[in-house]
Amino acid sequence: MLKSLTIIKAFRQGDRSVLQQNTWLEMITSAEERIVNLERVTSIKEMAEVNPVLDYVERTLEILDKLSLSFWVKEILEEVLIWSEVAKGGTVKDRLAWQAEGINLFVHNVGSSHLYNKYAVVARTDRTDVIHTLIATHGLVGQFLRGEVLFEDNSPLTDLTLDRMLSPEELHHILVPLNRCIITGVSPELWNEVRLDVERIIRNISDHHDLEPEGIVNRLRKLRTAAIRRGEPFEAEIVTLRNHIDIEKEFMRLEDHTLWFVEAALQDFTLEEFMKVFLFLYHNDDIERIRHISFEPLMNTMYYDYKGLKRLNVYKKRIIEKYLQECSWESIRCGKFPDNPHLIHELTLNKELPDTLFFTFTFSSSAEKLIEFCIEAEKSPLYEKAVLLLFDLFDLRRDAYDRFHNEEEYLADMNQTSDYKKVLLDHIVGHKVLDIGPGGGVLLDLMEQEMPHLEPIGIDISSNVIEALERKRLLEGHHWKVMKGDALKLQEYVEPGSIDSVIFSSILHELYSYIPYNGHKFNHDTVAAALASAYDVLAPGGRIIIRDGIMTEPTNQKRRIVFHEPDGIVWLRRYAHDFSGRSIQFEELNDHEAIVPINDAMEFLYTYTWGEDAYVHEIQEQFGYFTPSQYTAFITETLGKEANILVSRHYLQKGYTEALGQRVTLFDEQGNRVPLPDSTCLFVIEKPYE
Repeated sequence: MLKSLTIIKAFRQGDRSVLQQNTWLEMITSAEERIVNLERVTSIKEMAEVNPVLDYVERTLEILDKLSLSFWVKEILEEVLIWSEVAKGGTVKDRLAWQAEGINLFVHNVGSSHLYNKYAVVARTDRTDVIHTLIATHGLVGQFLRGEVLFEDNSPLTDLTLDRMLSPEELHHILVPLNRCIITGVSPELWNEVRLDVERIIRNISDHHDLEPEGIVNRLRKLRTAAIRRGEPFEAEIVTLRNHIDIEKEFMRLEDHTLWFVEAALQDFTLEEFMKVFLFLYHNDDIERIRHISFEPLMNTMYYDYKGLKRLNVYKKRIIEKYLQECSWESIRCGKFPDNPHLIHELTLNKELPDTLFFTFTFSSSAEKLIEFCIEAEKSPLYEKAVLLLFDLFDLRRDAYDRFHNEEEYLADMNQTSDYKKVLLDHIVGHKVLDIGPGGGVLLDLMEQEMPHLEPIGIDISSNVIEALERKRLLEGHHWKVMKGDALKLQEYVEPGSIDSVIFSSILHELYSYIPYNGHKFNHDTVAAALASAYDVLAPGGRIIIRDGIMTEPTNQKRRIVFHEPDGIVWLRRYAHDFSGRSIQFEELNDHEAIVPINDAMEFLYTYTWGEDAYVHEIQEQFGYFTPSQYTAFITETLGKEANILVSRHYLQKGYTEALGQRVTLFDEQGNRVPLPDSTCLFVIEKPYE
């Protein structure tokens, strides 16, 4: 085992005496701040409980320990790896002192090489010069592949051979295992992916072969690798952006700077937004005299911990997006920016680090507090009110914030409903189909797989849903399309009379619950407007297909709910207090039984089924809003007697019985045990030929 691994093991077992003899370990373990690339972190909360820098160094050493290398190579690499992250360590007092000495701790490889010279080098030799150079260029091969640094930044490595400290072959034999340790320590899969490229770059370095200038667009392409993998149509968007800016001219200065934490900070923004940020930089007076541009401050503000996992702070993202949308290309060139008292972009120079420019977006203290309140309110019914405050402060639209704090979970849940939605395919006619509120795209996928002749189009008012579906479409090569649009105004997005089928799959109850119409939510007029809008765009012979919640009739029935869980009655009390749709009535019989009107019982049990995670949303939604006979009458009243109702049926959605069977038992008013009533309706409405 490597000596350094033995030392780390002793420290982890409680032997703090090893710190006195190993300055590198003392620096790493004394860190009072967690300085790490959040791109690779899964839990911010865990960062406070562990030392991610020490963990990473240990991983790289374990990889080195297993490699079959000559003794002298392994000895050099061990020294390089134990010192290469020390610029992320030290107490706050230490770091302030180092910065006062001119040590650049924010360009970690450079700062670490200076600390190595300060604390580890007693007398300079060829060996210490080699180690210093390897620390100073630590990670640059990978960062060149990511577009963060230039190929020339690796020139100190080539100088080692020109100064005859190493032969080209020796340099090659050192750099390949070093980069293997560095990259595999981040991700073994990443090493397998980039190994051949890394070896090619190293061969060019060791053999003194300069690479041709890669060009601005290629560097931008490398900086957008993560976004492209998620489906960003980079090439098409570059063509579009050329209509607004001369990319080569505007971004010529990009060739002169190293860039840090770009992907971690900006990968979730669009290419246009990304390039506007860089235009902020390159039309700044300080750009001529700096070498490094760091997005570390922005990276650190763009994430928060949600249920133990790192999540993008979409609250901040949407606010920043609006700020960037208000910046025209010309206004940026002229240095004119939105007059927003709660958000500005900042470019900061530190007098101790005159070669490094830091970029971030800064929120006012009141905005920060409100965003923190929104994050905390995600766990309670205060959520909707908190977000409305945010809308008012930043003049944001409601449609930008649909389920945004747990969008991935929401879309994943939607994608598990394929079996329930497949029945809808039997009622589709024609060629062009609108899927209103497509969620995770499961119905769009089903139509593409089962009915390849169709032209499916998903329409949703949520920016998040559209962004996620567009990435999915491009990444997986689907031919369906999506567009952002209002279900109540479909004629603004598609030609009236041009659609063959319109599908509302478990979405009308959301429109009913969430969309204010004529001044209030939970409004049947909202459903009427959606149906009328769909009917207007239908071609003669076209169909509206509805799958949604249903109420039971007769409505005056009651059910006795017997809870098998100790907090069941507490849940019911809480739900009756918090539910926004209507007044929920119930009579408590004891600490585990209650008499509840049948439709109030079912509305409650839908939320009880989904559990605590969905509670904050479910109390905002009323799933059943008509009985079967009421729905039939409503369709006829809304669309006219000529609208032909081909299918009208209702059923209990598979899964509710299984989910609730061990948690509650239902009895009727005579004390007979009864099953759950029907939960879901299916209507198919045909527009007649004229």
